[in-house]
This record gives sequence, C-alpha cells and structure tokens, in this order.
Amino acid sequence: MLEPAIRDLATGKNFAALSVHLPNGQIATHVMWVDATDDQILVNTEIHRAKYKAMQQDPEVTVTVWDATNPYRYGEVRGRVIGEVRGDEARAHIDTLSQRYLGHDYAAQIQSERVVVRIDPVRQRATG
Repeated sequence: MLEPAIRDLATGKNFAALSVHLPNGQIATHVMWVDATDDQILVNTEIHRAKYKAMQQDPEVTVTVWDATNPYRYGEVRGRVIGEVRGDEARAHIDTLSQRYLGHDYAAQIQSERVVVRIDPVRQRATG
C-alpha cells in the first residue's frame, strides 16, 4: 500500500525524479510526470528509452515526488517494477497526464510504444 501522503503528491501536478540503474552500473535520474494508484507509483514512458530498458534489466528503482508549491514537502519510494501496461491504455494514460500537467492531450510524437510502468513500494517515506 502506498502511503496516502505520497499518493496525494503523485496524483497532483507535481514532478518526480525516477532513478534507475544503467547496465554499466551508473545511476541515471530522470525528472518526469508521475501518477499513482492506492498501491503503486506509475510512470509512463516509451519502450525505446534508456530508462525503460534499464528498468527491464534491473527492476529496483527510486522515485521521489516533490510538492510544486513547497519543495520541502516530498515523498520517496524505493521500489520494484512489478508490471506494465501497454497499448490503448498506456496511450490514454499519457493523455491524462498531459491534461494534468499541460492542460491538453499529449502532443509529442510517439517514437515507439507508450508503456505505463507499475512500481511496488518496498520502502517509503514522506516529509514536510
């Protein structure tokens, strides 16, 4: 179960930093839109991107979401990728996120295929 404070941050108009392990052992962090269910953090990306490939190889990730109006209020989830959703549902999800963050459907060209990555929390904490 996702802590309610973190779920609230992740379902608001707040950005997240997703950290993944690259195949060469380095850690890469990407600022991105985020979403959540009652149980999981959700990130939407494309299957050709390095972050997606890295999550396929090593499913251990960290997601930090901070409040856009008060960056001292944030939540961190250390978790594990446990599944994904593709197809029409993933496309609809990126439109939903774009509506939240930008006020219109997603307009960028999709180069490969959209995918919603589901992250189960292993350790989580909220502050502020």
